[in-house]
Amino acid sequence: MNMQEQIDKFLASPSFGVIGASANRHKYGNKVLRCYQQNGKSVVPVNPSEPEIEGVPCVANVRDLPAGVKSISMITPPAVTAQLVPLAIEKGIENIWMQPGAEHPEAVALCRERGINVIADGSCLLVVMGYHDH
Repeated sequence: MNMQEQIDKFLASPSFGVIGASANRHKYGNKVLRCYQQNGKSVVPVNPSEPEIEGVPCVANVRDLPAGVKSISMITPPAVTAQLVPLAIEKGIENIWMQPGAEHPEAVALCRERGINVIADGSCLLVVMGYHDH
């Protein structure tokens, strides 16, 4: 698959998880969540410390994501990415987008071994989907 095909497959998910969602509107974990909302996508924030973000109820961890979530955006430090990718694969996540700065080489390699559609080349969801900060 070329990058556009990978992105199209990622965006075809019925619902999306945002790992590292943040209540702070200045952080990427919040902007990515709002980007999905701006594009009319069903989105589930993952944050163990917040009951809800941007009016959407949070789940505490990857394992708690609803079945319709097939794509996740990771806005996490690389060490956390490496810990969570195996859980996401176990959960049945098919597409993982590691936002710039979240990439971890072993996590990327694991995704490729398991046939997961992984985007970890520095592409930013906010750019691809046309995020607007208002």
